[in-house]
Amino acid sequence: MSIVRRKGAEEARNQLPELLEAAEKGQSTIITRHGRPVAALVPIEALGAAVRQQSLLPLAGTGRGLWGKDSGRT
Repeated sequence: MSIVRRKGAEEARNQLPELLEAAEKGQSTIITRHGRPVAALVPIEALGAAVRQQSLLPLAGTGRGLWGKDSGRT
């Protein structure tokens, strides 16, 4: 597992060519503004993996009604 770098927005702007080369080599960079993370520069393979994984949040809930009126019997 590689270590993720953190760069301020201005520093990232000035070092963009180097950060792009690092991304090509598999290195991720978190870009911050006033110390707060706002963006990530990641290798394209990592982005594809993140896009393929679907969120489970739309499935969140109690599950009430999935097993009928008396779930103890089901």
